[in-house]
Amino acid sequence: MITRRQTLALMGTALLPMRAVAASPSAVSEPESLKSLVEAGKLPPMAERLPKTPRVIALTGPETAPGRYGGTIRRLISGPREIRYMPIDSYSRLIGYDRSFNLVPDILAAFEVQDERVFTFHLREGHRWSDGNPLTPEDFRYVWEDMFHDKKLYKGGIPNLFRIRDKEPRFEVIDALTVRYSWEDPNPDFLAELASPVATRLMMPSAYLKQFHRKYQSKERLEQLAKENGVEDWVALHQKMSRTVRPENPELPTLDAWMPRTSPPAQQFVFERNPFYHRVDENGLQLPYIDRVVLNVGSGDLVPAKTGTGESDLQTTNLDFADYTFLKSAEKRYPIKVDLWKRTQGSRVALIPNLNCKDLIWRQALWDVRVRRALSIAVNRDEINKAVFFGLAQPSANAVLPESPLFREQYRQAWAGFDPDEANRLLDEAGLARESRYGMRHLSDGRPCNIIIETTGEAGFESDVLELISDHWRRIGIRVFVHVSHRELFRRRIVNGETVMAVWWGLDNGVPTADMSPRELAPTADDQLQWPLWGLHHLSGGGDGRPAELPEAQKLLDLYHEWRRAAALAEREGVWHEMLSLFTDQVFTIGLVNGTLQPIVHSKRLRNVPEKGLYGFDPTSYLGVYMPDTFWYEGEA
Repeated sequence: MITRRQTLALMGTALLPMRAVAASPSAVSEPESLKSLVEAGKLPPMAERLPKTPRVIALTGPETAPGRYGGTIRRLISGPREIRYMPIDSYSRLIGYDRSFNLVPDILAAFEVQDERVFTFHLREGHRWSDGNPLTPEDFRYVWEDMFHDKKLYKGGIPNLFRIRDKEPRFEVIDALTVRYSWEDPNPDFLAELASPVATRLMMPSAYLKQFHRKYQSKERLEQLAKENGVEDWVALHQKMSRTVRPENPELPTLDAWMPRTSPPAQQFVFERNPFYHRVDENGLQLPYIDRVVLNVGSGDLVPAKTGTGESDLQTTNLDFADYTFLKSAEKRYPIKVDLWKRTQGSRVALIPNLNCKDLIWRQALWDVRVRRALSIAVNRDEINKAVFFGLAQPSANAVLPESPLFREQYRQAWAGFDPDEANRLLDEAGLARESRYGMRHLSDGRPCNIIIETTGEAGFESDVLELISDHWRRIGIRVFVHVSHRELFRRRIVNGETVMAVWWGLDNGVPTADMSPRELAPTADDQLQWPLWGLHHLSGGGDGRPAELPEAQKLLDLYHEWRRAAALAEREGVWHEMLSLFTDQVFTIGLVNGTLQPIVHSKRLRNVPEKGLYGFDPTSYLGVYMPDTFWYEGEA
């Protein structure tokens, strides 16, 4: 059976306003930056570069307009690692979200889903990688057989996404434009994963990558290539040359709007338009409109100042709300525009108790839900909101935002009211003794209740938040100390159990739909700071870490698997609400405020940048769902 949601997804290409196309690609002039290559015969003309049925993006509307070719977008990054934002922002996916978080075919011409078990993908005829080689089912077969099932490349076997009840799907090449993945049981995670910011790659440019694979290349040649690229063996070579999360290999063909042209190390990274990109506007112009994106490396601390003086044409990273006043005042002196978008995190800042900490006494205390609830209601969120976020945020538990169809007021309010008297009562009941009404509390072994909160110190406002929390918790007999460490050490200390509590942000996806995975609510990954070892146990298939030791955490994991087996939307929605209710009531994380605002700064001449939007990693892929390939310069580019 094909559900209504799946039927719409199947029709996604047809639902695009094809009637709005005013000109065929052959009747439209080439981008100026490609004309010389076409005239010299080094590049086919646009009509031959595009798929037979490109994806048409209709732009005539209240907030968008068809544009024109040309120009460079300058952006500022704090280090070479931040080139990873390019494939996220470009957001070229087999299937992606639109602005309303409906799933639509993008690279695919269409897709069909049967009972959440059988997924049939139809490619666009004539679609090519950036090097001109065709995108075919062979690129999917290569990933499935030669990558996922090669024990050298994937030592732990195929990615967990493909395992349902420890069974992998059947992969089939149906014809020259069609592939299919079939499971015995439902896999509702599958499409949402393909639309995610860092999606599992089902296809790779096989014609290019085969030269680095032992199945297709001689041992001697692989050894030579490994030596030339400074790696030990063919496995490391293949991994290096196929890396897509950070696009560091300019030779690797892509399907993104812009191709990387710079190899690290560098202080400037250049991305140029992909001449074989699969999207066009309603007038037949091939996207992207912008010719180049240039990322300039500098100090993250200087990004706000440089942005305010017009050195960036489009800046979202390394900015925070604390920079807004300065940036807004800079609008009067420099040709920039500053907008405020709402961040999608379940909590902009959250306190994360480490339920896997090595300290047995603290671990026992944190396993007691009364302690977690007491710590939460002892925080004066209204004071934090007014003092740190100018009263513009929403005091809240770590929960979904009103923009989510799953929002309920009870999740926002769960143990989020300020009630120090009740907090003291709960701590007394939990056995954290206090010598006097205003004295400090002690653990069961007699030690004072001193909580060391780990932080990376990356967000400037965290010190202000922690100072206020220190005052709040002193009233319930708990003293706070802050320890700052580099992000890698920060995570290592948490995983090793050396940290009792950390400050981080809340749910990445605070605006989910029932079709999106609720895995963030359950111990499913080793980067979940509240239970890294329980998450690792699930992630490794039981081979590492520890199984969830709290019944409520195990219940969340059971519900997550129930969601994965659910075939109907109503069932998935029911599981979501059960998980949200349990997650917020158990206070596994202590959310403080959400709905905070993010400055989005761009050139005044850059069109189609929304004035208001949702900003976050998941599900918007930062700028991704707003299609930066449709941004263009008004006036001289």
